[in-house]
Amino acid sequence: QVQLVESGGGLVQAGDSLRLSCAASGRTVSSYTLGWFRQAPGKEREFVARISWSGTNTVYTDSVKGRFTISRDNAKNTVYLQMNSLKPEDTAVYYCAASLRWTMTTVTSWGQGTQVTVSS
Repeated sequence: QVQLVESGGGLVQAGDSLRLSCAASGRTVSSYTLGWFRQAPGKEREFVARISWSGTNTVYTDSVKGRFTISRDNAKNTVYLQMNSLKPEDTAVYYCAASLRWTMTTVTSWGQGTQVTVSS
């Protein structure tokens, strides 16, 4: 199984940028699709973005397309989420996730979460 540790959250103003990082560890990290989910207060956890091991394939939820970019550094076993033009509605706890399925319909491991707060 893979272990995930997020970092990089914080409090920013609308229009600002943040970069989240997720360090993955475990013998079989390369077997996993890595991605990001988020959960806003009073709402269900939702998918944000995912990336294949090679980095060739990425998928985003519609609300972040053109603003967020997911990438990974395989040498560091780290996945990033660059968030630009942040909006108050992006406020949530962001979770890194690992799945053996490309669609991430089943998540094997979750990080502890990092808070992102965007003020208007």
